[in-house]
Parts: sequence; C-alpha cells; structure tokens
Amino acid sequence: MLRKRSDGTARGTRFAPVIANLASGTIDRRTFLRRSGLAAAGLGVASVPLMGVRSSAETKAPAESGSPVQVKNSVCTFCAVGCAIKAEVQDGVWIRQAPAFDSPINNGGYCAKGAAVRDETNSVRRLRYPMKLVGGKWQRVSWDQAIGEIGDQMMKIRKESGPDSVYWLGSAKHSNEQAYLFRKYAAFWGSNNTDHQARICHSSTVAGVANTWGYGAMTNSFPDMHNSRAIITFGGNPAEAHPVSMLHILKAKEQNNAAFIVVDPRFTRTAAHATEHVQSRPGTDIAVIWGILWHIFENEWEDKEYIRQRVWGMDHIREEVRRWTPEEVERVSGVPGSQLRRVARTLVTSKPVCLTWTLGMTQHTIGSSNTRAMPILQLALGNVGKEGGGTNIFRGHDNVQGATDMGVLCHTLPGYYGLSTGAWKHWSRVWDVDYEWLKGQFADQKLMETAGTPVSRWYELVLQDKKDIDQPDNLRAMVFWGHSVNSLTRLPEHWKAFDKLELLVLVDPYVPLSAIINDRTDGVYMLPAASQFETTGSVTASNRSLQWREKVVEPIFESKPDHEIMYLFAQKFGYADKLFKNIKVNGSEPFIDDILREMNRGLWTIGYTGQSPERLRLHMQNQQTFDKTTLRANGGPCDGEYYGLPWPCWGTPEMKHPGTPNLYDPSKEVSQGGLGFRARFGVEAPKEWGGGNLLAEGGVEGSTYPLGSEIKDGYPEFTMAMLKKLGWDKDLTDAERAAIEKVAGDKTNWKTDLSGGIQRVAVKHGCAPFGNAKARCVVWGFPDPIPVHREPLYTPRRDLVADYPTYEDTRMYRLPIKYASIQKQDFSKEFPLVLSSGCLVEQEGGGAKSFANIWLAELQQNMFAQINPRDANNIGIKDGDMVFVESPEGGSIKVKARVSETVARGNVWVPYHFGGHFQGKDLSGKYPDGTGPYVMGESGNIIMTYGYDSVTNIQENKVSICRIRAA
Repeated sequence: MLRKRSDGTARGTRFAPVIANLASGTIDRRTFLRRSGLAAAGLGVASVPLMGVRSSAETKAPAESGSPVQVKNSVCTFCAVGCAIKAEVQDGVWIRQAPAFDSPINNGGYCAKGAAVRDETNSVRRLRYPMKLVGGKWQRVSWDQAIGEIGDQMMKIRKESGPDSVYWLGSAKHSNEQAYLFRKYAAFWGSNNTDHQARICHSSTVAGVANTWGYGAMTNSFPDMHNSRAIITFGGNPAEAHPVSMLHILKAKEQNNAAFIVVDPRFTRTAAHATEHVQSRPGTDIAVIWGILWHIFENEWEDKEYIRQRVWGMDHIREEVRRWTPEEVERVSGVPGSQLRRVARTLVTSKPVCLTWTLGMTQHTIGSSNTRAMPILQLALGNVGKEGGGTNIFRGHDNVQGATDMGVLCHTLPGYYGLSTGAWKHWSRVWDVDYEWLKGQFADQKLMETAGTPVSRWYELVLQDKKDIDQPDNLRAMVFWGHSVNSLTRLPEHWKAFDKLELLVLVDPYVPLSAIINDRTDGVYMLPAASQFETTGSVTASNRSLQWREKVVEPIFESKPDHEIMYLFAQKFGYADKLFKNIKVNGSEPFIDDILREMNRGLWTIGYTGQSPERLRLHMQNQQTFDKTTLRANGGPCDGEYYGLPWPCWGTPEMKHPGTPNLYDPSKEVSQGGLGFRARFGVEAPKEWGGGNLLAEGGVEGSTYPLGSEIKDGYPEFTMAMLKKLGWDKDLTDAERAAIEKVAGDKTNWKTDLSGGIQRVAVKHGCAPFGNAKARCVVWGFPDPIPVHREPLYTPRRDLVADYPTYEDTRMYRLPIKYASIQKQDFSKEFPLVLSSGCLVEQEGGGAKSFANIWLAELQQNMFAQINPRDANNIGIKDGDMVFVESPEGGSIKVKARVSETVARGNVWVPYHFGGHFQGKDLSGKYPDGTGPYVMGESGNIIMTYGYDSVTNIQENKVSICRIRAA
C-alpha cells in the first residue's frame, strides 16, 4: 500500500539520473521518454509481492534502436469525453503515449487518468488467469475448466428455475460491438435480467430527455460550447469528473466572455471557475429550475415564437411554475430569489445558452423529473437545436453512451426498440433466427416482453421472498462482467445477496470488489478479460461521435477479449452457431468488423446504420482535417463529414450521410445533419391534457422545418404508406420495395425497414425519417406528467414532507418498491446531517482499474468525508481525524475527516470509488496474492440508503442523512 511522505523533506526522484543525463546532453528526448516509461514499470514491479512480478518472457523492454515504432490510434478508457490517444508500440510493447493533438475532441489534452492510461496494459495488478474459490482459497484453473464448470452449473439452474435465475450484468467498458453482442447473447440465453452502469448514472436522463424531444442523448458536443454565450451547469463537477470537457467550457468563458453558472450544493473545483455559484439544498433542483422560470415568465422573457412553433404543453408548466414564487423557492431550496432573478436575466441576455448536467441531477427518486425540467427551461429560452445551445449531458464511462445505445438494459433491445412483439420480430430478422425459436428460449412470452430487474436492485431478486417477485424463482447465479459492485448503493445488502447466491462469476481485467465483499468460501469464479487496448472496435463519446480503437498490444497473460469469452459461453450453451450466424469467427474470436456490420443492419432508430468500419477508421486516420469547433472535415478524404459520424447517421454507409453534430437543428438540410424534433408521441395530444397539435407548425424554413425540406411544416414519422401518399415510393429500388413488403407492406416504417429505403427516400426529399414534431413539456405516461418537487425519502426537513410528499409504495421491475413507507419514518433527530456522494478527479467508477494504477493511486490515498467547519466543531473533531459516518439503515464507514467550507452547514460529502475496507474491517487479505488496489478504503456506498427513481429505478446517491462521531 502506498504511503505519502510526511516529513516534509525534499527527496530525489526516480527520474533524477535520467534528468541529469538529459541536462548534460548525453540523452535525447525520445530516449528520456522511453526510459521514464520503463521506470514506471520498474516501480510497479518493486511495489508488489513476488506473484506480481513478470518474468522476462511476459514483458519485453523496447529496443534502443532497430525495430520500427508503430503509432496506434485509440481512445481513453476512463470517462466519455472521448479523448484520443496515440500509442507508440515497439516489438509488441506499448512504450510511449503521445498526445493526440489532432483530435478535435481533446486537442492533445489529458486529465490525470488519461495521462496514466498506458499502465492499463502493463499493470502488475491485473488478473492473470482464470481462478476459482475453493475452501476459501483462490486456485488457478484453465479456461476450459472454468467455462465447463460455470456452464454446467448455469444449465442446472436454468433447468430447475428458468433462465431468469441467472443475471447477466454487462459493462459500459465494452466496445459498441461487444456491448451489442452482450445484449444479443442475453436474448439468446432467454432473459431480460441484464443491465450495465448507465442504470445507475444516466438512465433517468435517457428517460426524461427521450420523452421530451425524442432521443435521450447529448444534443450538441463539447467543442460546440465554443459558440456559447452562457453555460449553466446543474449538479455537475466537470473539472473533476470530465476534466477535458472543462477546457471547452473555459474556452467559451474566455473567448466569448461567456457567463458560467454552476448550480450545486457543494463549492466544487468547477464552481471555483463560475461567474455565479447557486448553492442549493440537495434534492431541490426542480424548485430552483422553476424558480428561474418564474422570473422568465413573470417578465415575459420566454421565446414565444419558438414555443409556438416547436413546443407543446408550456402552458401546463406555467401553471406549476406560478406556485414557485421567490419566497417559496427560498423556503424549499435555500436560494434567494434575487440571485435566481439575476441568473434568469443572464440566461435571457446571453444566448445561445448551453445547459449541462451530470449525476447530481439524475441519482434521485425524482431523477426523471429533473431531467425533464432542465430541457423545459431550455425550450422556454429557445436554446435547443442551436449552435452553442442544447443540453450537453456529460457521461462517466468511456462507452456508457454506446452500451446504452446497444440496449444493454433490462427494459429494451438494441436501439431503444423496447420489448414488444414487434421489436423482437425486428431483431429476429436482423439476427436471421426464427422468432419462435427465440421465444422458446424464455420462460414464457410474457417474461420475454417484460422488463427485467435493474442492476440497482439485483440483490432483491436474491433476498426477497419468492412469492414477492414477478418471475418463476429467485436469482441463483450472478455474472458481474466489467462492473464493480461498490458503485451501487446499500452495499451491506449486496454482501448478504452474494452470500446467498449459488454461483458468482466475475469477468474483469482486475479483481473487482465483488470478489471480496462476501463470506463465501466457494462458488466464485474470476475470468481475466483483456483491456480495450488489447482489442479493437468502436466506442461512442458523450457527443454521439463514434471513434475506432486500433489494437495497441496483444492480450497479456491469459486474458481474452470480452467477445471471445461470449463466444466460449455460447459454444458451451449450444447456440454459438445461431449467435454468430452472420459473424465470422477466427478460432474462438468473433470478427469485430462483422459485428458492426450486423449492428448497421438493425439500428435504424438512432442511426447507427451509416458508420461502417471503413468510414470510422478513415476518420481516426485523418483527425487533423476536422474543424476543432464544428467537427466538420474541411477537405481531405472525409470532406464535409462530422468527426465520428455522430448518430443519427442516416441510411446505409453507401449513402455517405455526414452524421448529425447538433440534434434538432433545422438550419441545416437533413442530408447535412439537420433535424426537427422527433415525432415520437403521435400527432395530437390526449384530450385529458387539452389536446392540441404535436407536430411542428409555422411554416418557416430553417426554423419550423429543416432547410430544403419538401414538406413545409410538421409531419409524422415515415412509413411505406406515407411514401405512397406523397408519391415518393417511385424512388425506391426494386430491392428496397421487396424488403419493405417482406416486413409489413404499407405498415413498414423507417425503424423496421432493413433495406434503408424509407430513410434514403425521406432524406432525398429533405425530410427527417423520424418526422418533424414539437417537443413536449408533459409526459402523460410518467408518475409525474409535469415535473414536481418531492422531498427525498430521507430528509431532515420534516416540515416540507406534508407539502411535497413522495410517491406511494408500488411495484416496478418485478419487485415491490418503497417510497411513502420510508419517508413517513423520522430519523432526522438521530441523523441530522444531509449526506451526498460523488466522484474524484483521480479515480473513476468502482476504482478497480484506477486504484490498481500506481500513478493514480498515489494522488489520493485516503478515503475521507467533507464536513463543514461548524459541524466539525460541534461534533468535536478536527481536520485529519478519523471518524465514523453512520446511516439510518445501519451502515457505517471509518474515514478521515476533511474539514472544509466546500460543503454547506449541515451537509456531508463522500466519494464512493474506494474499496478493500468494509465497515471498519480490512479485507485486503481476501484478494489473490499480487492483485487488488494499491490504496484501500471504505466505499461511500456502504452508507447510502434506499431510494430509486420512479421511472428507471436509478439509485438515490445524492440525498440521504447521516451522523458523524469521532473514531
């Protein structure tokens, strides 16, 4: 374990001899970089037990001269900004990491994590070979033995309890191709009990935003913020969570004198750069947003013409906003009305405004309401579909956007098609398998078309009484594939669930915390997955751009790429031939290019159909030709295309659609990336909400409808019947017409036409295949059709519970779910402090990868709790003291006190990345020798309490209560 130096004495660095030689002129820069890289590897070897040392056969020092150095294009494997990397490889060894100055996303910039990412391929803490737990001891086993034993146990469970008794938890660390294959694999197994990290970070974003204007993704891009005159960030700390994105914000701030408003309960590193910091009480975001809108409506500052043409239901919002007078907003949120009036005026006078958010807005019981209120604010201001405007949603894992698009979720198939009979038949056609066979893989058709259980609540499938769950039997086997359990709340409950399982399988490059937070002595297997630098494939950044990773080095030790492991399991279960029917397999490794081509054949809804492997490789090889703000290539082989072909990239690759840089921007032709809002909600609003036209109206080219459209107003989504009505069906080829007839004739729509003919013809006539509609402010299918504030389940503000109560208890995702029964209990006297959690700049996710990186582990070596000085003084603790932080559900963590004005009085903040300690116990001895993190600590999620979003069941990380006492 690393230890910080504390004597204050300056010491020589391990680079001192190299630097001395450099100064004397005896060594050149490239040799210095090479040797400093080797020094890093040497330090790692010196810091671990013997098992962690590589033999000379396992790693090779790069030659001083002779072998040529190859440069490989890749993408950072931490957050989803999408920073490109130039990996220099010699003799099969990644020897140097060069900045990708040509990348229009990061322009050569890295954060601490990106700068240290090379260690991922040579970390001596990697899981080296398959292992199983026998009698409490880890034993090495072969791949054949592991797959055989795991497969036999799973088939036994399947036979006795049905396919839903095995949970396949996927990963935001998979490439697009691997994520797509994983969801397909789960479907062939016969269960919707599959999910990934997006459930616990941005599932409420996808639900809220998609139900507002059609797609649940970032509308613009990081470089597009260069065009912003103001930026407002809600519940986000990009300076720590997405540092390179902060560079784009600062460029707008300096270049445009753009106002930067940060709404956050903490004074973060991001807030330190703000022109205005709005410090609200945790969990009161809707009150603040409606408070801003109150001033906008009161002064008639809204964009009336934009609302008339492109927005439905704003009058319903006005009625709700009238309640939120400055006095009521301050009573609920603590924010003065005078400050919100100043914010409102800034937003109105500094257009275009870009609005951003991250997990501070999503991880709430009302997360799906928060993520609708923010878009409604932007609609009122007329900022959506504008350069420098939109809603930019910063995502936290390198492919969390792509894995979500690929449907690695319990409630949908790839491309957000849902789970209806029609959706399954569509994908059966794409996969070229018989629908009846696929249906037979499930326990029954009802479960085939019913959402599974989210990862946030998987443990309840194990612990609940069988009669209380809506599937044939409890969960008996759990597969954690590239996902760390300490990113989930209520960790003591997960411990209980791990103990009760019959089989636990962990697939990861590193030993995850899931392997040790249990009392098991057997029934646990660990399979070493290759890192993303040891394979190839595409990855989707937050802005919807796809980037192609080249393989940097071959898989190290006995690790295998994730898609190869999927093949081995499919082979064991007897459906490999069906799963890979149209995908070439080289030995046991499926061909990534073929997987992407299959994705292209089916993902029509979101436009993952135009990005072929060849087009994506060409973009990576010609990054220098793309503009650093617009992302558009200026000449060169990609001329006119947008970097990474951001989806939707309509039609087939042969159509050469350039991609869509900014969603819903009608100032461009559809063929050049222009769009209106998606016609996803019908053509008329329900009568109970007053009815009204849901299609765009006003007849202004470039405003109401995209430039060059032959339909001069709003229109519904395209079908074959619509093409015939317009007389455009004559533009279809014979092959396209035949493919359309094969699906459903005139009822075939732009989402189910495998030929792409409907999309091609719509775009040819200047129209968006998904229609041209209004965004809607009311989501009539949600528990709260209009976003309303509801007090958190655990709140010290008991005076507000009666005015703003939570929901009644109900059932969701195969399980009962609690709301009112928790909120009615008053724990606030014993637990008076508000508790929130979040991210550190030095670490990411569950920390298995970053804490096994010696460079990153050195940066932050102590788990801590941020405590306001007044609270610390009242408790009788000082900065650096060890304290217990305790929750009303019984969880407790022992951490260092970090006394700081960063948090307001009555608030406590903790990070969640740490692992290896659990409620005061050191679990480091449970890791296999030579593995595990360099730095250990308690996860903040040990003390985070019950609470799940009313639509998606995203967990409540941002508001709970706690107490603190000296250790």
